[in-house]
Amino acid sequence: MKLIVAYIQPEKLSDVKHALAAVDITKISVITNALGCGQQKGHTEEYRGVQVEVNLRMKVRLEIAVNQEFVEPCVAAIIEGARTGKVGDGKIFITDLVECIRIRTGERGSVAVG
Repeated sequence: MKLIVAYIQPEKLSDVKHALAAVDITKISVITNALGCGQQKGHTEEYRGVQVEVNLRMKVRLEIAVNQEFVEPCVAAIIEGARTGKVGDGKIFITDLVECIRIRTGERGSVAVG
């Protein structure tokens, strides 16, 4: 089992959801209002006469728990839906998921991930 965490541009969320659905991945968590910076760095703005560096960009964080056979299709779908080819498209992180428990039934492991 793996936990896939992706940070993407907010306007690409719908495209990513459609790409994931196309590979039969429908169980996702979406956390909006994630802020981050990367290669796109930032820019300077003036606020009430004071120069302010703005380097945190709005992102959407997706968390998707998958069984091993869905890792590559999931990653490919996120890339397909999120890629614009420009700096700031986002990042994908994959970590081992030690345990998953479905609260309703008490099922554990890959059965609980679904």
